Amino acid sequence: HEQNIAHIAHEITERHHNEGVRLVLIAGPSSSGKTTFSKRLAIQLLAHGIRPMTLELDNYFVDRELTPRDEKGDYDFEALGAINLPLFNQQLLELTRQEEVQIPRFDFHSGKSIQGRIIRLRENQITIIEGIHGLNPGLVPDIPPQLVYRVYVSALTQLNIDSHNRVATTDMRLLRRIVRDARTRGYNATDTLMRWSSVRRGEKLNIFPYQENANIMFNSALAYELAALRPLAEPLLLQVEPDTPPHIEAKRLLSFLGWVRPLSLDQLDIIPDTSLLREFIGNSSLDDYHPESSDT
Repeated sequence: HEQNIAHIAHEITERHHNEGVRLVLIAGPSSSGKTTFSKRLAIQLLAHGIRPMTLELDNYFVDRELTPRDEKGDYDFEALGAINLPLFNQQLLELTRQEEVQIPRFDFHSGKSIQGRIIRLRENQITIIEGIHGLNPGLVPDIPPQLVYRVYVSALTQLNIDSHNRVATTDMRLLRRIVRDARTRGYNATDTLMRWSSVRRGEKLNIFPYQENANIMFNSALAYELAALRPLAEPLLLQVEPDTPPHIEAKRLLSFLGWVRPLSLDQLDIIPDTSLLREFIGNSSLDDYHPESSDT
């Protein structure tokens, strides 16, 4: 991974100097490892003399009552229309011109956009934005294409169970999410499995149609991760009640994990604390690293 991330950072640096790239958009499906990738990319850019600054796309949500609704009548926060695109594009253009900008901050309790901090992009800075719409040209229609570099992150497994059955990329991401949701959100496996079809629907609508727009793809899969995920995911899946809708899916995942020899707790401790897998299993040294502008 480190070599691939270093290569991407080098290419972004070259494009920054030669073509004026000022904006890096990172997108990928759920549990593909976008957050850790973004942070490791920021560190590599620093090594190239580029000071990255992150912008949170969530802060550009429109006020809640203006949020589009899905077919069930629920607020659809994953729709492109949930983002204040005119303001987002206007402020990105101002940042590329090195002007001072007061970015918004979305208050999730009140559902309102409020004024946030003042930032300015310096000559040697690049803005990194991670979000599901990063590959959709509709996100930044006003930004000249030569200023934008897009990265698609996904966990493309290359493992086969036997000569006819390979490990599905979707299963790998689902196991990552079950483990992370239990650790960070207090969800049980039943909760995560019940939400998964909705997550997949959003991916098919908002991410997969645009993956060809990426300048480069980063594969976040690790050869040993199923062995690392098994001892953490297995007890969670065993707790899914037999008479609940997700039980069949839990049984399938348990059967599939049975093909893998689990890592011991001592072996789990050996996984580097900067590993992308730590985003899901915990104890990442990058949790508290947030690349920011100093012009606050």
